[in-house]
Amino acid sequence: MNQADVSKLMSQLRIAVKPRRNLKNPDGPEGRLLKLRKTVTALVKHERIELYYNRADEARGYAELLISNAIRYGDRHTSTMELADYWLLEKQLVHKLFKVLVPRFENSNLSYTRMYKAPRDYPGMYYRKSVLELRGNPYPSLLPDYSNNRNLIHNILLDEARKDYRRERLAEIADKIAAESSDNAKKTENEPEAKSVEQVEKA
Repeated sequence: MNQADVSKLMSQLRIAVKPRRNLKNPDGPEGRLLKLRKTVTALVKHERIELYYNRADEARGYAELLISNAIRYGDRHTSTMELADYWLLEKQLVHKLFKVLVPRFENSNLSYTRMYKAPRDYPGMYYRKSVLELRGNPYPSLLPDYSNNRNLIHNILLDEARKDYRRERLAEIADKIAAESSDNAKKTENEPEAKSVEQVEKA
């Protein structure tokens, strides 16, 4: 079997999946997997969750795999349905996966999830926090919109300062032009007098 055929058997995820982390849990590996299943379920249900970075980063890979397989194989595929049944603890979310998320992401060329760093609690122990969300969620964007910021106070002040500067410059240019024109007018008035004096002297 060549490499092209092998790639068809594997899900092509659009994010880099990092090696398995040691997420400590008092219940052992089963408790760790249960925590990841709860995270994936909450992500599909709420579409934006805030949690610790390590847990979010690992759950993100499983969520991407779940959505990728749902898009590729659909709800008629036995293994995909078993996968969805395992990762989604609330069974009504299986319908959301196939009826809402699959149509949303089926033509997407990007990853299905986004992850942002979130500020940590201070004072307290240092644990990196993050926000994990599905693309196309109904919530406001976490990134500031720099495309329409003309009404911000510092931009208004800068615009007014720029207008004042232009007014001052235009006033200076107008005064300069007026002074030059008055000088030219005086010169033209004095020229006939000078000619008449010269004519008298010649006579």
